[in-house]
Amino acid sequence: MTAERLRPRLERLLGTGVEKVNDLGSSHSWTLHRASLTDGRDVFVKAAQDQAGVFAAEAAGLRWLGEAGPGTPVPDVVASDDRMLVLPWLHSAPPSREAAERLGRELAALHTGNRPDAYGAPWDGFIADLPLDNTLDDRPWPAWYAERRLEPFLRLGATHLSSGDVRLVERVMADIESLAGPPEPPSRVHGDLWSGNVLWTGERALLIDPAAHGGHRETDLAMMALFGTPHLDTVLGAYDEVAPLADGWRSRVPLHQLHPLLVHVALFGGSYRASLVEAARASLG
Repeated sequence: MTAERLRPRLERLLGTGVEKVNDLGSSHSWTLHRASLTDGRDVFVKAAQDQAGVFAAEAAGLRWLGEAGPGTPVPDVVASDDRMLVLPWLHSAPPSREAAERLGRELAALHTGNRPDAYGAPWDGFIADLPLDNTLDDRPWPAWYAERRLEPFLRLGATHLSSGDVRLVERVMADIESLAGPPEPPSRVHGDLWSGNVLWTGERALLIDPAAHGGHRETDLAMMALFGTPHLDTVLGAYDEVAPLADGWRSRVPLHQLHPLLVHVALFGGSYRASLVEAARASLG
């Protein structure tokens, strides 16, 4: 969406004037903007012609993550509707070890504070612009993960995989109970915590663009490792001091990476096939 078309819609949504809108490019099927308001604020805007729930899910997820307790590392939602999401404008800064340590502590508090009662979430989910099954489920996590996260995206990505690849992931799903480690209660998880969704602002880091839901806390940590997060060892060390992880968690990282890798296969095709196969084999030991 162009700045000219965005301005009147943004003014109606915020109830205040907009002095200037700068276009910042696009991501998936929406456009990105920085807007300066007449009340002196700058805001970050995501906009699209028709998002069919994507922005509503992101706004709900940010607010829900914020309910974990004080100091939750997510930005406030300024405003949202079905075609627009408005967040505070946050100035980025280089990652630092001090901010990484704080992120580890705050992420541990997010995962262990005010836990949800079930896996999933009370809204229709999305990851990027793909639907994400957030059906609430109080069964143990392994069955939920296999049914709601692995199986749907295996079907979506199957055209980019061989029959042997599909069978390999199906073996993981069949053995999921023995692979998942000790039982964990649901946590409020970001759900798409790759390095690009960690915004470093100087003294701390904030989590943006969530696919939030009640899930397994190891999922967020595995996603941070998948594409590399700055100072990850510092983040993990601080996390483990606040909320120690269950024995063997490192060996389960590939299991938790299977879902985002399947998402990438579905979105981008066979370029992620080798990484998916490697993670499936590692999951099986």
